[in-house]
Amino acid sequence: MTYSDDWRDKARRIRLLALDVDGVLTDGTLHLQSDGQETKSFNILDGLGIKLLQQSGIAVALITGRESPMVSRRAEALGIAHVVQGREDKLAALNTLCEQLGLPLDEIAYCGDDLPDLAAIRAAGLGLSVNNAPDYVRAHADWIPARSGGQGAVREICDALLSCQGRWDVCLAPYLDGQG
Repeated sequence: MTYSDDWRDKARRIRLLALDVDGVLTDGTLHLQSDGQETKSFNILDGLGIKLLQQSGIAVALITGRESPMVSRRAEALGIAHVVQGREDKLAALNTLCEQLGLPLDEIAYCGDDLPDLAAIRAAGLGLSVNNAPDYVRAHADWIPARSGGQGAVREICDALLSCQGRWDVCLAPYLDGQG
């Protein structure tokens, strides 16, 4: 895949990928059961991409407007230490996370899919959205993967960041050798 020089320059600086959940890590569908329980579907491709990022030294955070035990469980399974739930003001949550981690916004990539994500997309060093986000959200992103939210978009983002930072071959090697 080819990237513009500007995109590649921004991607090289990224030390944290912050993700919205509903519509980015999921397809945005909430399945409500008759007992009031809700379920979400997460894409396994995204999960491996997140693990590869973390193994390469790029931290991952989740920032979501909803509170969900499923998000906590998925984050725990993937080793994501930075999880912010119940925050509709994504930019304020992102700024707080930056302060806690001692990272400037230009070293943060943020991916969101809807209006509550717009300010964070615009403020991050690398603003990202997903292919199935509304046009007025995608218009503010630096890059949009070909895949939709919940369908491997996050994996595309992870692979692109690793590639732009020259880390893809190191991530791929164990799998070529049967060690992955």
